[in-house]
Amino acid sequence: MPQTLYDKLFNAHLVRKEGNIALIYIDRQLIHEVTSPQAFEGLKLAGRKPWRLAANLAVPEHNVPTTQRSSGVSGIKDPTSKLQIATLDKNCEEFGIKEITMNDIRQGIVHVMGPEQGATLPGMSIVCGDSHTSTHGALGALAFGIGTSEVEHVLATGCLWQSKSKNMKIEVNGKLNSHISAKDLALYIIGQIGTAGGAGFAIEFTGNTIENLSIEGRMTLCNMAIEAGARVGIIAVDNKTIDYVRGRPLSPTGKSWDQACQYWQTLYSDDKAHFDKVISFNAKDIKRQVTWGTSPDMVVAIDAFVPSPSNSKNSVQKANWQNALNYIHLNANTKITQIKIDKIFIGSCTNARIEDLRIAANVLKDKSIASNIKLALVVPGSGLVKKQAEDEGLDKIFINAGLEWREAGCSMCLAMNADKLSVGERCASTSNRNFEGRQGQGSFTHLVSPYTAAKSAICGKFC
Repeated sequence: MPQTLYDKLFNAHLVRKEGNIALIYIDRQLIHEVTSPQAFEGLKLAGRKPWRLAANLAVPEHNVPTTQRSSGVSGIKDPTSKLQIATLDKNCEEFGIKEITMNDIRQGIVHVMGPEQGATLPGMSIVCGDSHTSTHGALGALAFGIGTSEVEHVLATGCLWQSKSKNMKIEVNGKLNSHISAKDLALYIIGQIGTAGGAGFAIEFTGNTIENLSIEGRMTLCNMAIEAGARVGIIAVDNKTIDYVRGRPLSPTGKSWDQACQYWQTLYSDDKAHFDKVISFNAKDIKRQVTWGTSPDMVVAIDAFVPSPSNSKNSVQKANWQNALNYIHLNANTKITQIKIDKIFIGSCTNARIEDLRIAANVLKDKSIASNIKLALVVPGSGLVKKQAEDEGLDKIFINAGLEWREAGCSMCLAMNADKLSVGERCASTSNRNFEGRQGQGSFTHLVSPYTAAKSAICGKFC
């Protein structure tokens, strides 16, 4: 019987079924400092040990400072951040779990570090206590975020109870317009189907537009699948996928590599596989995207206007739009290119890979940021991305343009470390969420691509 890629991966990891739920085997668990302390505490209280140590890999990311890291954990000023990272270090040492610590050059955002190290491989089932674990589906893996109690369950048993999702295919064909990236594509799709459009589905992204994306672009797209309501975003394995994982530190070698490649080449949806829902888009219709509200689906093209609640589809949407406008301090029918920006953030698990930094640097070369920009941060996704960028001279381009070049971490994506927005500050951000207070209490976030963030830094507004 023909199967979708999601069906193949789910069935390959199926241990047993009970009614409408299934016990699936987990190949890899990625761990960070925020959602793991209670999980480890649960193991201690129950007197349990991790089922398979090698399945786990930990890294601090949310709370790490992006400046002045030479003193290590002891130098972190915020007591909560210091405690969480110190607790991760202690738990990993006590339980024997491999950790890439804060000052290791390999340290970075878990969804950047995992693929970079080969901890993410095609065909794997991968979980992490973070909703954006869908990122790893770009490599043909079954990847999704879990809660703290599930982190403990996977540590203890190597398995997890799950309800099987329905299958959705989002097909995009055609050549993307100039300066349009995977981030614009993701925001456009979310704008079209809504933040609940993928609820209950595993989304497989297909079409020649997707095939032509780099692996890093595919990661950006799958990263944002959760913002469309889907728990899983996935893309079929092709030669690009295999070339990407080749030679990674944790990738197989020798005969094991040959056997793995043979299996990986089967990881695609069969021709007559059934999808519960199919949606198609034409790449030529996609312009650069900017969010205007407090949800990723409140998004328009950069040459458009802030929508008016009077043009909403129904009373619920009308209320949501009006509440968003009230919060973000914008008026309906304002031209997007008239919106001035206070700060710029280029980073996050969505857009902090070397490809993203190259795009931004190409825009900023021999330019300077506008005088009204209070702060512009460039935060690489890992220490290895940082080193590669410095080897290519990208750091000098950013610094010469007036941006700050930081250490790796989640940074200003969320207000959980020292990099925050203040009340009333407006930010063009390459991150993935623009919820109320996401980047700081009373702050205003506009989600954009690295290209648009860099152009906005120069113009001082969207341009």
